[in-house]
Amino acid sequence: MRLFLILIYGCIYILFLPFKRYLFFDYYKLYLLLNYMTIKQLYLPKIISDDELATKTGQFLDDGFILYDITSDCDIYDMDTKQFICSFRKRRLKTSQYAWDNYKYLSVAARGRGSSAGPIDPTSQYWKKRQLVKTKGYSTSYLVNGKPSKMRVNNQVLSTPIGFFDATKSLGINKPCRLSYHTAQNLKLYEAGKPYLHDLNRWYKKIRPHEHSVQLQRANIKKDFKIDHTAYSTITINRNFRTALHKDKGDYGGIATLSCIEYGEYNGGIFLIPAYGIGVDIRQDDILIADVHQYHCNTEIWVTPEQAERNAKLEKVFQANSEVGTVGAYEDYARISFVSYLREKLINCV
Repeated sequence: MRLFLILIYGCIYILFLPFKRYLFFDYYKLYLLLNYMTIKQLYLPKIISDDELATKTGQFLDDGFILYDITSDCDIYDMDTKQFICSFRKRRLKTSQYAWDNYKYLSVAARGRGSSAGPIDPTSQYWKKRQLVKTKGYSTSYLVNGKPSKMRVNNQVLSTPIGFFDATKSLGINKPCRLSYHTAQNLKLYEAGKPYLHDLNRWYKKIRPHEHSVQLQRANIKKDFKIDHTAYSTITINRNFRTALHKDKGDYGGIATLSCIEYGEYNGGIFLIPAYGIGVDIRQDDILIADVHQYHCNTEIWVTPEQAERNAKLEKVFQANSEVGTVGAYEDYARISFVSYLREKLINCV
């Protein structure tokens, strides 16, 4: 079917080529229309239960969980319930340069990413300098002046939300709904990079119009706490962050837009939805709309010796002290991922 439509497209192009200057349609738009007509619709069985996956929360999963290697356009649904799982589109985004120019430095070190940060490794560069106590899975305390720290923390990774936060209470202080502190401190960069966020929103609307409409209606109830005309309130930016198995929480509706920008060469970082054996290779300019209330994670990000040699010759864009031990901060390559969503409790803002 796809080949047949491509042949039709080619015939139309050749037939009307002499009259191109008089035509009122765009050949690229015609190509996209034909492409939309041939998007794969996959209905997959659930092969691992949520109860079983819950026992693996905070663990890293490898490529062995991938049964369906998704590298081309498709929409995926649950075979039995017909519930939406994800939609993937290759090379749709045209504004990645805005993200690189303005957002590449906005992911900073954080120790509060919960199960997504992965299991605590006492021998790692970050933790071996500290005396850990009450370590359990993906969280730990450590001694401060001979006493256990007041907070349990996770592995230190490069992950930072920009945009709006709902009201929170931290260290006994009530914080109102607000533009995040990190966003306010980098306001010019945040504003300058918005064409990328607008592009994400535009494709979200095209690819999943129903889900976008539901989310936008919710966001419009509190217009002061959303990003311009988009259905998003918040974008989490990660650099070289291989997430462990987790479900997102705190978002409205469970649907998020995922994308990335890149520097240098790397392999892996596959977005994995193990319940269905789905592995999506999201690369620069691609876009994935996904139900992030499904258990998900990333596979290992790695380079070959040849890639490492080429990456080492690149300009050093990111500077960091390797003695600190922040995961992913010292690589010559960069995989900077974006998770765009609407925070659920912003509806309560005044």
